Amino acid sequence: MTNLNNTLLTRLDLLITNGDQQLLCGGLKGIEKESLRIANDGFIAQTPHPKALGAALTHPYITTDYSEALIELITPPFADVKDSLDYLRNIHQFVYQHLDNEILLGASMPCGIDGELSIPIAEYGPSNIGRMKHVYRHGLAHRYGRTMQSIAGIHFNYSVPEALWPVLQQQEQSLLNLEQFKADAYFGLIRNFQRMGWLILYLFGASPAICKNFFNSRPSLMAQFEEFDQGTLYHPYATSLRMSDIGYKSKNQAKLNIDYNSIEGYVDSLSAAINTPYADYEKIGTQVDGEYRQLNGNILQIENEFYSTIRPKQITESNEKPTLALKRRGVRYIEMRSLDLDLFNPIGIDEDKAYFIEALLLTCLLQHSPKTSDQEHQINNANQLTVAHFGRKPGLELAKGDQKIPLQAWASDILTSMQPVCAILDQASEAKPYSSALAKQQLLVENPDLTASARMLAQMTQLRQPFARFALNASDAHAQYFKANKLDTVKTQQFTEMAAESHVQQQEIESQAQIPFDDFLKQYFSQA
Repeated sequence: MTNLNNTLLTRLDLLITNGDQQLLCGGLKGIEKESLRIANDGFIAQTPHPKALGAALTHPYITTDYSEALIELITPPFADVKDSLDYLRNIHQFVYQHLDNEILLGASMPCGIDGELSIPIAEYGPSNIGRMKHVYRHGLAHRYGRTMQSIAGIHFNYSVPEALWPVLQQQEQSLLNLEQFKADAYFGLIRNFQRMGWLILYLFGASPAICKNFFNSRPSLMAQFEEFDQGTLYHPYATSLRMSDIGYKSKNQAKLNIDYNSIEGYVDSLSAAINTPYADYEKIGTQVDGEYRQLNGNILQIENEFYSTIRPKQITESNEKPTLALKRRGVRYIEMRSLDLDLFNPIGIDEDKAYFIEALLLTCLLQHSPKTSDQEHQINNANQLTVAHFGRKPGLELAKGDQKIPLQAWASDILTSMQPVCAILDQASEAKPYSSALAKQQLLVENPDLTASARMLAQMTQLRQPFARFALNASDAHAQYFKANKLDTVKTQQFTEMAAESHVQQQEIESQAQIPFDDFLKQYFSQA
């Protein structure tokens, strides 16, 4: 057993002693959800991003990710996660009014791939910022292949209640100014999440199987999997293959050791990767025959290329580098990125998951968080890979320091440590939604067959369906749900007006005089 379940949270003890524990409530939650548009023939849609949804470059809530077919739906941040989920549902309802015969794929791992070129790269218009976004994605295609970029997930954005920060600062008698104190605490949260974030994959992973055509451009990777049927590969005990090394696989990124021990170390180490040439990428070329293949030949083109389970975030100003925004204004919120789409839910996430994630992130904030060593960084990554591939395997053990601990024992310890936080978050509600969500996850710890990954494989077996057919059938049921539950006229009008305004904003950007693209990139990367 670990000492998680019998160690009181020092920060929480002080808050309770001073009667300030209610300040934990009301942190802002926002959700970003990616989904592939699928045509009625079952393949990835080749149509442009629907104009009625707005301009992907400028719309705040409806845009695209890597592919023109990979739609991204974003909610504003809300204090009540029910409002976040309601908004996400409303966006889905609006989107489905304008998809014609297409549907949104409800699974994280793609299907309907007909070769690399069947995954169209997103377009953002002829402005310099639009070109930069497009060229960046071309660079991803050259570096990793388009198939890998068609994977979809959910990002859970969370900001700690602002009123909590000065109280924590005062009770700890910190000599840091408030912005530095917040950044230090957020990075402590991040380090703790990296230690225990494998739990998200175990509980909520929903990508235990993959279409064989996912590996058409990388057939060598197929050998490590078992065959479920003629079209599907899988691991019997997998939870989230999206979060495994067949997802965002990159030898050079595997060697990166981004510093999470301070905001300064994080910015410096990430900036170094963006400014360090990488021989294999230099061979691709930046400009070839007058066409840009990538933004540069460095380890990372920009910050977003570094794939991590959790990121510190600050809202960027126009054309501002994310690292510079962090350096100038500190951490505004964190982005948790390891959540698979829930194929059993039309919007890909439910209230129980959201309540649980908020409580887990707060627990990570309140617990002591030692600085991470290179060795612990490797252990954390190894635990994530182990759970992604084999998380439901009976008797599975994970590494904790220099010891091995059964996954179920460690998971139970983490859930026990969350109980006081859930009780505080529940104080204003007779329904006790946080404690209820926690109890439901304990059942999944005790019985792996209740997890989404296990249920998917069980139903695929029962129905004798390959992953693609199972995922498409579930996605079609989602489509029918949204068509039967249409958005009301007032909200429809609001989204219609937002879409129109986004087109106006893009036209305004494109009507401005544009400096040569080469000069634009030089100015962007020279920001300091």
